[in-house]
Amino acid sequence: MAKISINIATGSLQQAEMIVGIDLGTTNSLVAIIHPESKQPTALKEFDSSSLVPSVVHFDALGNAEVGELAKNYLESDPGNTIFSAKRLMGKSFNDLKSNANFFTYKVIDDDADRLVKVQVGNQFYSPIELSSFILKELKNRAEHILKTPVSKAVITVPAYFNDAQRQATRDAGKLAGLDVLRIVNEPTAASLAYGIGLNKDEEKTIAVYDLGGGTFDISILRIAGGIFEVLSTNGDTYLGGDDLDRALMEFWLNQIGIPFHEIKNDKSALQSLRLLAEEAKKTLSSSNSFEGVWNDNRVTITVDEFNSIITPLVNRTIDSCSKALADAGLSVDQIDAVIMVGGSTRVPLVKSSIGAFFKQTVNDSVNPDEVVALGAAIQADILAGNNKDFLLLDITPLSLGIETMGGLMDVLIPRNAKIPNKAGRQYTTQKDGQGSMRISVFQGERDLVQHNRKLAEFNFTGIPGMPAGMPKVEVSFLINADGILSVTAKELRSGVEQSIEVKPQYGLTDEEVEAMLMDSITHAKEDMVTRALVEARTEGEQILSVTEKFIAKNTSLLTKEELIATASAMQNLQMALTMDDKNLIQTKIEELNEISRPFAERAMDAAVGGALKGKQV
Repeated sequence: MAKISINIATGSLQQAEMIVGIDLGTTNSLVAIIHPESKQPTALKEFDSSSLVPSVVHFDALGNAEVGELAKNYLESDPGNTIFSAKRLMGKSFNDLKSNANFFTYKVIDDDADRLVKVQVGNQFYSPIELSSFILKELKNRAEHILKTPVSKAVITVPAYFNDAQRQATRDAGKLAGLDVLRIVNEPTAASLAYGIGLNKDEEKTIAVYDLGGGTFDISILRIAGGIFEVLSTNGDTYLGGDDLDRALMEFWLNQIGIPFHEIKNDKSALQSLRLLAEEAKKTLSSSNSFEGVWNDNRVTITVDEFNSIITPLVNRTIDSCSKALADAGLSVDQIDAVIMVGGSTRVPLVKSSIGAFFKQTVNDSVNPDEVVALGAAIQADILAGNNKDFLLLDITPLSLGIETMGGLMDVLIPRNAKIPNKAGRQYTTQKDGQGSMRISVFQGERDLVQHNRKLAEFNFTGIPGMPAGMPKVEVSFLINADGILSVTAKELRSGVEQSIEVKPQYGLTDEEVEAMLMDSITHAKEDMVTRALVEARTEGEQILSVTEKFIAKNTSLLTKEELIATASAMQNLQMALTMDDKNLIQTKIEELNEISRPFAERAMDAAVGGALKGKQV
């Protein structure tokens, strides 16, 4: 067990410093503050415009990014270069997404099912972190323009079900946008704070947060006691939301005018204009009994009763999720003290009445459901700024803790500002066949390369059984106890081999050193991200070359002469690209090699399966 003491002092924030709350949403995002005069949480908007910024990024022919309403206009006219729902991609591999691959109108790269996805726009390759950072940068700029003051600190919300990789990706996106992310807060926790639930330390409540957004639905059951929010259970559907209500309406109208869906499914512009009309109808039907419109010279109509009839199956799916969440929490409907409504789609009267009937109580929807999460994030930001003296925050880690991975990259296990005590673990594997040991180097800091961070400990984990590369599963675990002492363990899960060493405690950092490291991470965020992307692309390229070489040596007989020549040429091109400092060129050459090798890789798989069916050994 490696024991390393870390300093948990965070330094006090200046009272005058503005910390914003950000709701980074799948469909829309927004930024909020505690108003300096009224002391009320307020969503920032310019004049009469909406507080919502569509979470859409459009790239023009020169690769320049536009965000928000301007970008949304290109969803119809330029769908291949207009990225929506980037939040769905955060911390995900293609394997996670393949069942819903048709949802995306842009190119999501699936070169390796277990790698984190990338989005290709022209010859450029973007990670979900980079795409989300464009949205956060727009929110930062918007806040600075309205407040007439620099904004560099933020609280960002995420769904309660987000895992460690998705939370870390959200932090990285904030850093890349020039924001020091003080805390990642669960969206249902933020919504509760906006209703004042949990601000009273003596209060004990069990609440349900029903969140039906544009593209996602989730239900969270929280227990709040002594100012601590505990997520008892979550359930939901990451592909169910207001968009599905719109789609049901679109299908209703296509039936009404007698156009089969398959006739227009490839006409993106026609689909988008029909979708926008459906969205308008949905909003109108919240306060009117009927809607009438024109699409492609066709008159379309719908009544409230018809609308309720077609969306009932979707609303029932959300109620099924509510039942499952209650069962997972071991609670009955009678034990829920309050139901909070979040997300624009909860404005639909049928949704409100159905959820109220299920929970046997009037739902809380007095706070704008579009803004409630951002307003709660602003309240949390105000607490962090030290303006709310009645609210106690637990001790937190001042800097991120992680280990060194291939190419000298920092892989964060416990992010800065995580509450302590805390624990986290992640699995790693070997890079070479028969590799029997792994050096584990522990670092503290916010930069992407470990050389810019502070080394806390290092030990050689030995005794890994000889297996092919990628087979061993080594779990590295970090545990910070209530005294701020970090313990590091490594265990090979297949064999049970475990190793522990003692490391003499290091001296803690001063507040000034912590602040300097944080400022460095923001100042160098962009170049760090470029370096990380280049190192990751090189690592990926080297691995693909190695795998392809082994595959060809084993399956030469299955390849034609032309395929062998084309593959050798593509491998040579990739090898050349690896010597250059151009991430997009490396990714392009990886894609080209994948395109060439995919057909014969499938042929080899068919041959192997055929052999297995005949009783032969594969």
